[in-house]
Amino acid sequence: MSTSSPEAVKKLLENMQTDLRSLSMECKKKFPPVKEAAESGIVKIKTIAARNSDILATLKDNSSEVVQPFLMGCGTKEPKITQLCLAAIQRLMSHEVVSEAAAGNIINMLWQLMENGLEELKLLQTVLVLLTTNTVVHDQVLSKAIVLCFRLHFTKDNITNNTAAATVRQVVTVVFERMVAEDERFKDIVEQPPPVQGNTNRRSVSTLRPSAKDAYMLFQDLCQLVNADAPYWLVGMTEMTRTFGLELLESVLNDFPGVFLQHQEFSFLLKERVCPLVIKLFSPNIKFRQGNSSAASPAPVEKPYFPICMRLLRVVSVLIKHFYSLLVTECEIFLSLLVKFLDGEKPQWLRAVAVESVHRLCVQPHLLRSFCLSYDMKQHSTKVFRDIVNALGSFIQSLFIVLNTGNPAATNTSTGGSGAQGAAQGGPGAGGQGGSLTTQAAFEYRGTWIPLMTVSVQGSAKATYLEMLDKVEPPSIPEGYAMSVAFSALLDLVRGITSMIERELAEEEAAVRREANPDQNTQPEPGAHLVWEEMVSACWCGLLAALSLLLDASTDETATESILKAELTVAVLCGRLGLVTPRDAFITAICKASLPPHYALTVLSSNTANLNNKAYSIQGQSVQIISSSSESHQQVVAVGQPLSVQPQGTVVLTAKNIQCMRTLLNLAHCHGAVLGTSWQLVLATLQHLVWILGLKPGVGGALKPGRAVEGPSTVLTTAVMTDLPVISNILSRLFESSQYLADVSLHHLITALCSLSLEAVEMAYGTNKEPSLFAVAKLLETGLVNMDRIEILWRPLTGHLLDVCQHPNARMREWGAEAVTSLIKAGLAYKHNPPLAQNQRLQLLLLNPLKELSNVLHADIRQKQLESVLQILQSQGDSLGPGWPLVLGVIGAIRNDQGESLIRTAFQCLQLVVTDFLPTMPCTCLQIVVDVAGSFGLQNQELNISLTSIGLLWNISDYFFQRGEAITQELEREEAALQKQAQEKGEPLNRPFHPAPPFDCLWLCLYAKLGQLCVDPRPAVRKSAGQTMFSTIAAHGTLLQQSTWHIVVWKVLFHLLDCVRKSSTTADKEKIESGGGNILIHHSRDTAEKQWAETWVLTLAGVARIFNTRRYLLQQLGDFFKAWEVLLDHIQSAALSKNSEVSLAALKSFQEILQIATPVKDSAMPTDALAAMGVPPILIDPLSAPGPGRPLLRSDSMLERLTSYNGAELQAPPPGEESALEDAALWWSAWNTWYRTGTDSTRPPSGGTGTDRPSFVPSQPFLTALVQIVPALYQHIKTVFSMEDLRKLGVILHGAVSIPISSDASPFILPSYTEAVLTSLQEAVLTALDVLQKAICVGPENLQVMYPAIFEQLLLFVEFSCKPPQYGKMETKHVANAKYNQIQLFAPAEWVALNYVPFAERSLEVVVDLYHKTACHKAVINEKVLQNIIKTLRMPLGLKYGCPSESTWKLAVSSLLKVLSTGLPVARQHASSGMFDTMWPELANAFEDFLFTKSTPPDNMSIQEFQKNEAIDVEVVQLISTEILPFAIFIPKDFVGQIMAMLNKGSIHSQSSSFTEAEVDVRMREEFSKVCFETLLQFSFSNKVSTPQEGYISRMALSVLLKRSQDVLRRYVDDERLSGRCPLPRQQVTEIIFVLKAISTLMDSLKKTQPENVDGTTWAQVIALYPTLVECITCSSSEVSSALKEAMGPFKDFMQPPVSRVQNGES
Repeated sequence: MSTSSPEAVKKLLENMQTDLRSLSMECKKKFPPVKEAAESGIVKIKTIAARNSDILATLKDNSSEVVQPFLMGCGTKEPKITQLCLAAIQRLMSHEVVSEAAAGNIINMLWQLMENGLEELKLLQTVLVLLTTNTVVHDQVLSKAIVLCFRLHFTKDNITNNTAAATVRQVVTVVFERMVAEDERFKDIVEQPPPVQGNTNRRSVSTLRPSAKDAYMLFQDLCQLVNADAPYWLVGMTEMTRTFGLELLESVLNDFPGVFLQHQEFSFLLKERVCPLVIKLFSPNIKFRQGNSSAASPAPVEKPYFPICMRLLRVVSVLIKHFYSLLVTECEIFLSLLVKFLDGEKPQWLRAVAVESVHRLCVQPHLLRSFCLSYDMKQHSTKVFRDIVNALGSFIQSLFIVLNTGNPAATNTSTGGSGAQGAAQGGPGAGGQGGSLTTQAAFEYRGTWIPLMTVSVQGSAKATYLEMLDKVEPPSIPEGYAMSVAFSALLDLVRGITSMIERELAEEEAAVRREANPDQNTQPEPGAHLVWEEMVSACWCGLLAALSLLLDASTDETATESILKAELTVAVLCGRLGLVTPRDAFITAICKASLPPHYALTVLSSNTANLNNKAYSIQGQSVQIISSSSESHQQVVAVGQPLSVQPQGTVVLTAKNIQCMRTLLNLAHCHGAVLGTSWQLVLATLQHLVWILGLKPGVGGALKPGRAVEGPSTVLTTAVMTDLPVISNILSRLFESSQYLADVSLHHLITALCSLSLEAVEMAYGTNKEPSLFAVAKLLETGLVNMDRIEILWRPLTGHLLDVCQHPNARMREWGAEAVTSLIKAGLAYKHNPPLAQNQRLQLLLLNPLKELSNVLHADIRQKQLESVLQILQSQGDSLGPGWPLVLGVIGAIRNDQGESLIRTAFQCLQLVVTDFLPTMPCTCLQIVVDVAGSFGLQNQELNISLTSIGLLWNISDYFFQRGEAITQELEREEAALQKQAQEKGEPLNRPFHPAPPFDCLWLCLYAKLGQLCVDPRPAVRKSAGQTMFSTIAAHGTLLQQSTWHIVVWKVLFHLLDCVRKSSTTADKEKIESGGGNILIHHSRDTAEKQWAETWVLTLAGVARIFNTRRYLLQQLGDFFKAWEVLLDHIQSAALSKNSEVSLAALKSFQEILQIATPVKDSAMPTDALAAMGVPPILIDPLSAPGPGRPLLRSDSMLERLTSYNGAELQAPPPGEESALEDAALWWSAWNTWYRTGTDSTRPPSGGTGTDRPSFVPSQPFLTALVQIVPALYQHIKTVFSMEDLRKLGVILHGAVSIPISSDASPFILPSYTEAVLTSLQEAVLTALDVLQKAICVGPENLQVMYPAIFEQLLLFVEFSCKPPQYGKMETKHVANAKYNQIQLFAPAEWVALNYVPFAERSLEVVVDLYHKTACHKAVINEKVLQNIIKTLRMPLGLKYGCPSESTWKLAVSSLLKVLSTGLPVARQHASSGMFDTMWPELANAFEDFLFTKSTPPDNMSIQEFQKNEAIDVEVVQLISTEILPFAIFIPKDFVGQIMAMLNKGSIHSQSSSFTEAEVDVRMREEFSKVCFETLLQFSFSNKVSTPQEGYISRMALSVLLKRSQDVLRRYVDDERLSGRCPLPRQQVTEIIFVLKAISTLMDSLKKTQPENVDGTTWAQVIALYPTLVECITCSSSEVSSALKEAMGPFKDFMQPPVSRVQNGES
């Protein structure tokens, strides 16, 4: 309820009346005047209440009267009355009904009471109520009231004293509050205060308003009193203490700073009175040095007095805090004093309070900032701020260094320390370390142990000793207190400054951002940055010194955390302000703390070296950045190996190291942006820690706890084991957060990682120790998280990693490669914006390092590279686009020296490309694919890959074929663009096979590659490539343009043939051992030469097939004839090669191209299985020479021959026949080739003796094939085939047949059935001649001149039956008629001339047939063919049994008979012409040789055989008797004579002398003799003898015969007689038997002839024989006797009476 409400007023009136009544009651007896006054007072009040509406105002006006009774009551000095009165007065005061005058009266009354020492507390209460309830008390009254309170403060009563002190404080406050209120009332009235003269005259207060004046007077007197001077205003003061005065001053200054700052009068007081006072009072503390003995100094120095000193410091704190701006100079002095108080020589309590004061400053960053502005940044000024920080630092150092000597409070240290130590003995965490681990937080350094107490909440300086206002004696300071305060002060200082600057920086940045929007315009304070930088520069050295020392000494995790946080914040701040040196210094400190003590790490030592050289001098005491102490008091959590080139022993990590490491991680993670170049320090340290802890990089570069790394040296406690995953996680997050760094910061990070990695690389050289992979792993991690801006860091990143890939240390390399490939894969997979497909430059940039890896020689790297290519293909193959050339380049960069597995991996990639990605890649890359596939074919490490790659080339060609149109279009577009570029640059378009269209060029590249493979050193590759090449040309050749075919023929096919021919002819003939024992090589392929032969075969066959199948296309090329010639040349050189396989195949190819125009359906044309394959080229120059020394046939001479043949009137071939003529030219060229081949291959070897083995003998199949070509070829050239050509052909055929067979080959040439047959060569030769003769037969007349030549040729062959041909001078074994089962008989011979007999016989049959057909032809007659036949047959006929084969002479005879049966009529017909004159003697000789052969029949000949043979002889004689003798007129006489003589001879001498007696009768050829005789006699006595001469010849022959018989018989008789009992020689007996048989035959003949035909003398001779016959009767031989019996029998016909002579004569 307010004091002015009606109820309150009513109550007041009632109370007052009650008080007055009580007063009157009390004073009724003793003090009547008082009683009366009281009663009148009651009346007065009642009247006031009755008359006035505003009772309170009226009361106030009349307050002097109303108060009067109470004042009088106080005057009675009666305690009861006084108390009552004072209470009443207080009631009035509280209702503010006391006027100024009344107040004055009351104060006077109170003063009297005070002087009488009555009711002191009540007095104080009353004064307080009076001054606080209203403002009526002023000036002198006020001063009197205040003095009153002061007087009461100094009474004997303690309670009164304290109450008075409190009252004084409150009153002082009230005075100043009134002034503040007054200012508030007048604040809107602006008045010009007159300028204040700077004098100390107190009258200058005239300008002040009343309340202000009171305050001024009061404050001035307080200063006077503290200074022990008389007060001006507070009159009546009796005593005063300095301590109380200082307290009052402090409270005024602290509570009412505004008063001093707003009023110049007050500011003046501050400067002129307060500051000098403080400085004066400080002097004893400044001069005092602890431990100075008073004897040493002449004048006794006043000792510092704790209460005053402490209060002074409090005042100073307030002055600095509130009036710094007014008292700049004074504060400089104060601060310097403060710094001095921290000196080690000052008393402990003084240092403690000084530290507390400093702490108070430290929590006011803005103040510190002002110091910096006002002092540190001014020239010639004390560097106050720096000194404060350094002082704190050196204070902390001194606590460690100075042992507590002479310190009055030192006594408790031992107890406190030992107590704490003792407590720790059983404390937790003491495990294993004994008592050295304390539970109490403390600092320990080189044996000095200082406990750490909680002194104040962070950020507030709650002092302990500055608050000890009641203490008079200096208190004892517990151990560690000063340290704890200093520690807090340091932390608060750091926290305050950094947060202030950070805040201002943030505001500035916000302002800058706002400036970007120009609507708001706020300009940051221009010098702000300078101030911040100066503050940091001023304090960092001291801070670093102190914090490093504390960090080193700290044993408490929380304290350590705080220190680290402080270091971290300063480092970050320096980073933000761009102060590199301090930033690096703090980071270095954290780094050093993370590592084991004395750990050699060059980055850090170089950095601290320059710090250690600066000792920061603070008041003459040098502050070193203290090196770390022994860490005995730390808990060891890990033991590991140091990361150095030569690791010495192990190093130890403590829990604190790990804690520091975490701070470092935190720094890097949260403040990476400000680290700049210090990344180097941070990362180097982390790298070493990671190494010691044994973390190893895993997938993606994240570090994982490794295995038991490098042996037993790494030991981790469980504590750290649980931490490791966290640390590794933070490490990863640290690099993940790099994605939020600005580009510049990111570059710093990358640069740092690269240089770290370089160090690791250097270190890893020449050692096989595990290298540090930290940097590489982290480069990878950083790259992976910054994919979105990968371009800016790609080059430095990959450039460095590529260097790492070259490193000799395998683990290092492996990680380099892992990093590069992971980055590339990630880069390609990342969803870039714009996507890679639209950003070719980026794609190529990403793929480039992949290509660079190809330059690395280490196989493991290449393996990694290729594996990643495989992965890229599998994941991004479809979107590679312009990156294909790079990827293909990588796949194709294999070399032979790179080992199988690499090649295999690369090949897998290629296979994937060919199977899956051909359609997705740009067509311009197809050529690269072909090249790469080709290069895999050419590598020689892995045969299977070579073969498979050839298969790939086939697949590629199929792809070209299927997608031909699309590829053509794309390539042509590309070509047009390139063409345009080339024109703009003025250069020709540079591309292989340029003039050809681009799609054709693709094919040509493919063929070129296959061509290279076709001449690969490995036979399997050659074979496969050849087959593929010819197959692709066959299958897809139709796609090529005509002009391209020209290139294919000349630069691909012929070039290939050249290369193959060259390689084959120079190939090694050494036998190849079976490869490695696991591959068996067939004997037909066991030399390089044989293997090349196969290639040659395939190639030639392939080219021939192309010529065959694409003939019509090729003929349009214009130079087909030239190509044909070249092809023939190749065929010829192959056919003449010394390898039978090649030569045979060449002929097969020859046969193939001959079937081109008109396929010959002839069984004699073998088609070859090999022909289904083919072989290829390297493109160099087109064929320059047609072949080894062989002139090309000029086609014009050919045409001449054609036109001359077709008739001279054909001047030029008519249009329709042009192609026919060209064809003819081609065939003629083929014939010439055949002729040259044949001539060269059948020419017998020259020189040398028979023992020399010839270098090369053509094989039978070859010769067969050669001859088999003739019929087909002849069909095409028969129109121009001349006699000369026929002769050439004959020579070759003869040569071919003459060539012997190697004995080991002969079993294969013969069929397996038993009768003798022709070899296929012989068949072929006869077929050829047959074709010719048939052609002549149907050909025009003029062809028939060739018949004799054919006969001649055949007859040559017939001769072979008796005289096998010679092949040069070779010794051959002749086997006339080998049967399969006789082969072994002639096995020892090297060369065999085989089966010429059947051949000769077949030839003979052909001759007979042919002669039968052609006997009447003019040419046959003119050329004496018959004579030649007979002449040839003479040989077998003459040899008869001497013939190699019995069948020969039999066939010869039968043939002769057939020929004669045809030929003799012709001969008789042409007798007159003389054409046959020479034939007759030849024929006679033939008969002679045959019938009277010189050879004897074999011994084992059976009787039947002999009889058969005799029958043949008989046949011949019969022919003579039927075909020759009857036509004697037309036959030369000599011939007839010869025949007669022969018959004559046959009739007697035909016996064989070799028969046993038993067989004589059979073996005497009786039949033959008989026939001879008969014929002889028939013609001797024929009545048809045309001329007497003839008859004479025959008669003479007869008489010779008879006479001969007579002689034989006579001789026999004589010998028989002489021999006596001895038998005559067998021969003579045989002869006599023969003669006797002849006589009997003669007798038979004579009987048969007409008697008139027989000459008389003949009869006489016959009869004359009889006596001789009778003589023989006595012979002893039974054989002779039986023959004699037969001979004598016919003589009975002569036993008749003679007839008359006359009769005879008449005839």
